[in-house]
Amino acid sequence: MSNHFKEGHPVMVDVSDKSATSRVAVAEAVVVLSKDATGVFEERSMSKGDPISVAELAGIMAAKKTSDLIPLCHQIPLSSVQVQGELDVPLVRFEALCKTTAQTGVEMEALTAVSVAALTLYDMLKGMDKGIEIQAIRLLSKSGGRSGTWLRS
Repeated sequence: MSNHFKEGHPVMVDVSDKSATSRVAVAEAVVVLSKDATGVFEERSMSKGDPISVAELAGIMAAKKTSDLIPLCHQIPLSSVQVQGELDVPLVRFEALCKTTAQTGVEMEALTAVSVAALTLYDMLKGMDKGIEIQAIRLLSKSGGRSGTWLRS
């Protein structure tokens, strides 16, 4: 049952009675490229810059804006955001690690980071590959808070 509705109206979940605890979340997004687009990675440069580095930076910036993008998501202080993109032809896998000490989790920030990293890569490569696919945006793990540790199996 969702805690985001009260008497049929959307509400932000009240976390005021919860203690601030250390929380960590890891998420991933997978981008599938064609052979044409994978060639750009051999040079690691385009007119807009290194596509993976630009996408990593976009992911970090997006994590910081999560509460502006996702309705009813709490604004939390991020202690750390790391986004890493790896090429494994024909895939680019983005992984985000987000940390906070807060009253609620940091999963949405990690998921937002990898989503925007994948979208940024798409934007940079769409001129040479119309068939790019973004797949498997998912949470890999979370720790901290009342529910403890969760790992994708």
